[in-house]
Amino acid sequence: MKLNRDACWLETQVALPGFDSFSINGKTPVTAVIREEMQHLFQGINETDKGKLSFELIEAQQLGKEGFQVAVSDEGKLNIQAQTEIGLLYGMFQVYEKLRCEGGIYQDFHSVPDQALRMINHWDNMDGSIERGYAGDSIFFKDGSFRRDFNLVRQYARLLASVGINGVSINNVNVHRLETRLITEEHLPEVKMINDIFASYGIKTFLSINFAAPKKIGGLDTADPLDSGVVAFWKETVANIYRVIPDFGGFVVKADSEGEPGPFAYGRGHDDGANLFGSILKEYGGLCIWRCFVYNCAQDWRDRSIDRARAAYDHFLPLDGKFEDNVVLQIKLGPLDFQVREPISPLFGALRNTNQIIEFQLTQEYTGQQKAIYYQVPVWKEALDFDTHHDYEPSVVKQLIKANSPVPEYSGICAVGVVGMDRNWTHHKLMQSNLYSYGWLAWNNQLTSELLAKRWTQLTFTSSSQKAQEKISELLGTSRETYALYNAPNGVGFMCRPNHHYGPDIDGYEYDRWGTYHFADRNGIGNDRTTQGTGFVEQYAPARCHEFNELTTCPDELLLWFHHVGYEHRLKNGKTLIQDIYDNHFEGVERVEAYQKTWSELKNEIAPADFKNVEELLKEQHRMAIEWRDQINTYFYRKSGIADNQGRKIYA
Repeated sequence: MKLNRDACWLETQVALPGFDSFSINGKTPVTAVIREEMQHLFQGINETDKGKLSFELIEAQQLGKEGFQVAVSDEGKLNIQAQTEIGLLYGMFQVYEKLRCEGGIYQDFHSVPDQALRMINHWDNMDGSIERGYAGDSIFFKDGSFRRDFNLVRQYARLLASVGINGVSINNVNVHRLETRLITEEHLPEVKMINDIFASYGIKTFLSINFAAPKKIGGLDTADPLDSGVVAFWKETVANIYRVIPDFGGFVVKADSEGEPGPFAYGRGHDDGANLFGSILKEYGGLCIWRCFVYNCAQDWRDRSIDRARAAYDHFLPLDGKFEDNVVLQIKLGPLDFQVREPISPLFGALRNTNQIIEFQLTQEYTGQQKAIYYQVPVWKEALDFDTHHDYEPSVVKQLIKANSPVPEYSGICAVGVVGMDRNWTHHKLMQSNLYSYGWLAWNNQLTSELLAKRWTQLTFTSSSQKAQEKISELLGTSRETYALYNAPNGVGFMCRPNHHYGPDIDGYEYDRWGTYHFADRNGIGNDRTTQGTGFVEQYAPARCHEFNELTTCPDELLLWFHHVGYEHRLKNGKTLIQDIYDNHFEGVERVEAYQKTWSELKNEIAPADFKNVEELLKEQHRMAIEWRDQINTYFYRKSGIADNQGRKIYA
């Protein structure tokens, strides 16, 4: 494998003092990867029959299929042990990282993943474009076909495996004409090539499918999931896929959402649709991952009783326990759509008898589109650590997604993909931190945002001083709060340009069909989702319902998500809402200016290409922060007529 792209946190070879040899048995694709990676990652180490570093398969049920243990002997030997070769691969990567970050392996340790499924959904199209992609074209597809750069896919696979990712879907959940045919014989050989590369790194490959494929490519006049002809079409299709790709992961399905076809068209439920695929895939060990992003996208803005945030709960809670045991519901972490501030979906904790995974968004659709620094781990930590306060244990999201899944090995976390053809994978060098941290956090839910930022910085900017690394880590750690300061205020969401979602447009969606309203008027702002409003708050457990429903207890950062309040409403920090809006938006710009100053001070510490990359993108972030500040402040000054008590420039 030729490493001709940015190797990110795997860039630097490490010495293993006293170890000049390793040994491993077996000649499988995974052991071949381990042998190759030993040469890429470690200095001066060669394979022998009895190496000082050894890989060994053992019986140890506590390690599961992916866990491992590392034993340090009195004779100074290092033994990586696991029940599977995949466990050995993960052990090797974690030994490498420990050496890089801690300088040595001084005692025995073991590691078992907290979440079973740790997946990335790519929204790539066969024309090479990526929906919500901000780092160049697809690494999988080009000009209506496959890119066929399998070396590039392998370089990506090693990055994923090094942080424990074990599943990918390679095409957009909005499945267009060309992508509908990925499940056919003409494309399966190339899907298999990609599958086999990922499989050698312990990663399962999935395809997003078009629910209407029986009509689009099967010659049928229906896609009714209970129709015998439709069932026969999918049985034959699945049999063909597994004949070519025996270890294929399964399907990801977006149905009845944003124009995508689904079972509602035939008077069927989502259990009928998902169970069609689940029952057929079960024979082969495959999964049907069914997205819960289902809502009415033709809402009448005049009708305040309609609330898009209610949709996933209203659609799927009545179906709890009605799915096949290889069907997994994929639930966005929030009830709307990856906003800077958003509460946790009430489906978590309410679903008690259905396999489930929580969905994050690696790609920065609403959060700067990889032109702004936005370290996402604080968002994910909030979601995973959220206590639903349901009257059973466990009630914390990171634990209940497994506990409430009938088959715990079919639960976990997924994220919308972030990489493209840009040489540094993520367009913004610093946003590689999100990809690295996502994998590690999915493996170990206890890791902190601070530790992950520190680790990534240490692994990535190896030649930089400790002081420089600390500055970068601090910059990452404050970036989510900075972006929130100059974005839409207090959890109200959206206020962005329609369609592409980049930059401010406060009323861009206000009179549109998408159900993302802020309801600002001359007296106040916010969406009343209380018991007196849309009732959304009642989807939470009673304790959380009461907390969010009452103005005195609702967190200020989510105030406008749950309440419509006046501009002079007094927040918990003692400020009025309108003054808080003004102050936050001025502070947000000032913080970005401080980032620019910090980064300029690091010029001699950072490789020129990386320094220039971040420097130029910080200019764009600064420009956009000013635009957000001025539009938000001006808009609310004009609405409220209340001046900034600091007398700063607002464009009346």
